[in-house]
Amino acid sequence: MSKDPKEVLKELKKQIYRPVYFLQGEEPYYIDAVTDYIEEHCVPETEKGFNQILLYGKDVDMATVLSNAKRFPMMAERQVVIIKEAQEIRDLNKEGGAKLLSAYVKNPLSSTVLVFAHKNKALDGRKALGKELNKLGILINCKRLYDNQVQAWLQDYVKEKNHSIDFKAQQMMLESAGTNLSKLSNEIQKVLINFSEKTTITPDHIQKYVGVSKDYNVFELQTALGLKDVLKANKIINYFAKTPKNNPAIMTIANLYAYFSKLIVAQASQDKSDRGLAVALGVNPYFVKDYKVAMRSFPLMKLVRIISFVKEADMSVKGVSGSISEDQIMKELVFKILHI
Repeated sequence: MSKDPKEVLKELKKQIYRPVYFLQGEEPYYIDAVTDYIEEHCVPETEKGFNQILLYGKDVDMATVLSNAKRFPMMAERQVVIIKEAQEIRDLNKEGGAKLLSAYVKNPLSSTVLVFAHKNKALDGRKALGKELNKLGILINCKRLYDNQVQAWLQDYVKEKNHSIDFKAQQMMLESAGTNLSKLSNEIQKVLINFSEKTTITPDHIQKYVGVSKDYNVFELQTALGLKDVLKANKIINYFAKTPKNNPAIMTIANLYAYFSKLIVAQASQDKSDRGLAVALGVNPYFVKDYKVAMRSFPLMKLVRIISFVKEADMSVKGVSGSISEDQIMKELVFKILHI
């Protein structure tokens, strides 16, 4: 049956193990989270030498996988067989391999926990194997979150660790790691490892432990542009020029494109109340006031022109047009936005 990865993790923490898990999709974070939990907890440490088998898809065919799955555990309750990079199993998507796995799913060995970590792809649910796994196994579809869902995920992730994170710190993390859940979780762990008691993560913590400046980041640049604060915007863009590894132009441009695209949505929205704009933009109401200030600075027609400036800068950074340096491209872009 198809299950949410969070639901599966809750079951596993209650020591509920199923015979077959097939994890698939474009979001590797949950595939790794479920696989790692089973690898760490399914079989006691003293039994892993005999009863835990790790295979890699590129090294095996389905017959090899299933010959291991059909083996009985040695002096233990269960064994676990994990296939990492399962998308590379050479005959998984061929008739022979698919038939072998379908037959096993119909009659799995109850003492084996068989786990497929199938990353970046998904089986065709219309075919027999996909149907059998959905009907008889545990099929876990790990889809990438939409941009407007990642902030809520970050809040929940920190809350699950018995901590909290303030809004500006969230924004700094999202600008640093983007929507990559694995990177976000790793960066948050860098912070939390320093605290034994419950704490609220602040911009100071992000700056100290992750290395993202609380004063010179894309979020602050967006705020300065929205206020048309020429001095602050130029200070930030000059700081970026001195720290290109931490503030690559291509990422700054992507964030500015998203920011000004949201301003266009806000200007076009019929409901310009705080609640209406929060819903239209997919942001926390906390940030609506900043968008409202920027809306006064940039009417719709100016925003359309700014988007064209951002696209031109993107092409220049990628070498499609122009030959000036990245820092000059970014300084020119900021100048155009501020003086439009």
